[in-house]
Amino acid sequence: MEYQALGQPITCLAGNLVPGYTKAMPVGLLILQLRLPGCSSLKEKRSRLKPLLTRLHKEFNVSVAEYDRHDSWQDAVIACALVSNDNGHTQRALQSVIKWVESSWPDVYLASEQLEIL
Repeated sequence: MEYQALGQPITCLAGNLVPGYTKAMPVGLLILQLRLPGCSSLKEKRSRLKPLLTRLHKEFNVSVAEYDRHDSWQDAVIACALVSNDNGHTQRALQSVIKWVESSWPDVYLASEQLEIL
């Protein structure tokens, strides 16, 4: 598919829309399924998740959001995304997010994780 911006053709590889740029940039996606034992309301869940999401963004410079299980008090699914110029860096950075969550947030149980490089 060909796109145009300001009259210039844009090469589209792996979702990249940068004029004249042909190298595909890796996009890392990390899905974390979390358990929040002891949460008795959605308000309490939000108060426990918000600091985690903020710290992940600050510590690892990733985009992060709760993306599923919004109505469940004790479950959350969050997604972290990272764009880099190197597959290895993307993989290592998102793996360090997993280790950091497990070691730094003892009141959150990491039920599963899924890491994908797109």
